[in-house]
Amino acid sequence: MDIIIRPELNIEYNSTEEIIKKAFLNEEYSDKREHLLVNRIRKSDAFIPELSLVALNKGKNIIGHILLSKIKIVDGDNAVDSLALAPVSVTPEYQKKGIGSQLIHAALKNAKDLGYRSVIVLGHKDYYPKFGFKPASLWNIEAPFEVPDEVFMALELTHNSLEKVQGVVHYSKAFLE
Repeated sequence: MDIIIRPELNIEYNSTEEIIKKAFLNEEYSDKREHLLVNRIRKSDAFIPELSLVALNKGKNIIGHILLSKIKIVDGDNAVDSLALAPVSVTPEYQKKGIGSQLIHAALKNAKDLGYRSVIVLGHKDYYPKFGFKPASLWNIEAPFEVPDEVFMALELTHNSLEKVQGVVHYSKAFLE
């Protein structure tokens, strides 16, 4: 599908949050509060404006959004910077058309271009591996909460960037409110 992907603008925040609400309205594993999470992340030091992307249709209307934000992987006194992919949203009428995939590819490319080395996602075990995500446990990276191994995944944006990394993921406070 022909879309434009670009960084989200400040004046689009409310529109984007409405898109996120619509995208998760009928999702079984949603708490229906993803738009509030995005709002909190934007107000936190974990926010990276260049990694908050929107997808626009031919009419230049926002139909999707993705956000990568700063996290740390902590092992004792060692902490490594990484990113969390959460959430990716596409309005229901545009779902299953590859827009989510395009948003993910664009966000991962931008993250790599900005010098980030890895991304963590809590997501569908059959969806995210096609982007290169693997169980985070392969690197001894753990979630800070109980979660099935196959849905907590990591991706190296640069070759072997997680080779000497292990520990527990520390999300920003925005995730915990």
